[in-house]
Amino acid sequence: MAEEKKVNIPESELNVLKEKAAKVDESLDKMLRLQADYENRRKRQDRERVDFLKFANENLITELLRVMDDFERAIDSAKNSNDAKVLLEGLEMVRHDFQDIMEENGLKGIDPKGQPFDPDKHEAIEHIEDDGHPANTVLEVMRRGYELNGKILRPAAVKVSKKKKEEENKSEEEI
Repeated sequence: MAEEKKVNIPESELNVLKEKAAKVDESLDKMLRLQADYENRRKRQDRERVDFLKFANENLITELLRVMDDFERAIDSAKNSNDAKVLLEGLEMVRHDFQDIMEENGLKGIDPKGQPFDPDKHEAIEHIEDDGHPANTVLEVMRRGYELNGKILRPAAVKVSKKKKEEENKSEEEI
């Protein structure tokens, strides 16, 4: 075993060392508390984020319950009536309510018929030769597109005009 050496340190230096050791202990304690506070805060924020995401659509879902109720009434009405016109009117009212709720929550339909084709907002599913419209004009909307607060959720599926082959060949010959 190693022998312990005794060192004579003046009392004033010993007191200074003891004060420094106490400050180190105090700093270590503060650091450990801060680290624990940080971990607790991070865990609390994670829980809050999960809860926020879990219930973020609560208001929208509550509003959509109104549409669900309308659909149920329409189905019950259809079971008790043979009048297709009444059923159609009911379905149109339900669609209108649904559309209003979606618009109130930032959803906007994209209806590009007659507008120039925009690949950021439209998906061309067919090109049709047409001399009655300029090239790259949306002729028909096959599936409506939607944007949410300015962000495209789903591009509109469209049919787009193109020049007739004769006109394309003339244009190429002129070049």
